[in-house]
Amino acid sequence: MRFSYAESMCDVTHYVPLARACEESGWTSFVVPDSICYPQESDSTYPYTPDGNREFLDGKPFLEPFSLIPALGAVTTTLRFTTFVVKLPIRHPVLVAKSVSSVAALTGNRFAFGVGISPWPDDYRIMHVPWKDRGRRMNEMIEIIRGLCAGGFYEFHGKHFDLEPVKISPTPTGPIPLLIGGHSEAALRRAARLGDGWMHAGGDPGELGGCLARLRELRREYGRESTPFETHVISLDAYTPAGIRRLEDQGITDVVVVFRDVYAGPDIPLQAKLDALRSYADDVIAKA
Repeated sequence: MRFSYAESMCDVTHYVPLARACEESGWTSFVVPDSICYPQESDSTYPYTPDGNREFLDGKPFLEPFSLIPALGAVTTTLRFTTFVVKLPIRHPVLVAKSVSSVAALTGNRFAFGVGISPWPDDYRIMHVPWKDRGRRMNEMIEIIRGLCAGGFYEFHGKHFDLEPVKISPTPTGPIPLLIGGHSEAALRRAARLGDGWMHAGGDPGELGGCLARLRELRREYGRESTPFETHVISLDAYTPAGIRRLEDQGITDVVVVFRDVYAGPDIPLQAKLDALRSYADDVIAKA
């Protein structure tokens, strides 16, 4: 089992000492979320809060992941960084590929690229990107990003993107794991067919088993059941050694651990976060 520490929407000066403490304590990864902006007027609902309310985001400091990760990579040597998740379809694939390859170079390939479809039409409206066909557009983007990050000239001619032969430099010295987030049938199919792994977004604990079973079915359907595949989950079982063993028995490879409710609760002092992640390392990571 690998262990990912999650912190977001916090005092931005907390990130560097937290990343250093994670590495020193034996954590595997540091996960970084993504948000572009907060609209003044919106009738959208958030899928991961009980009432769909999104006001918890108003005024919260949300650093851009392709800027934050290199800063944390510069003060660590082994800690991995995972985006959880970048809203892919609202961006352009060539610019994303350039950011991904740059982060991989600056961190020595200590990077896994978690992507998803933003649940908010507002993001698409603000970025002047169509909401319709966002899933198919995302599929093409994944192919383009992989093609450009492989090195050499690459061209693409699809329904949504038409790319003349171009190349970027530097490119990663090895494949970057591309992890697909989401619980919908379309997201699970995308993860099984195109992804190197799947990212669980939390929610109803009873849904996890069904998602995992469906992923196994789909991977068999696509002939990918023997290829390496990461599963990153949020679970209450992640907080005890016995629970970790139960997750391992389900084939989980990575747990995402949080110590405060970023949706409803206020930020907490840095020392409290450091104490929590170090205690977890002693009580769970060391005994798992």
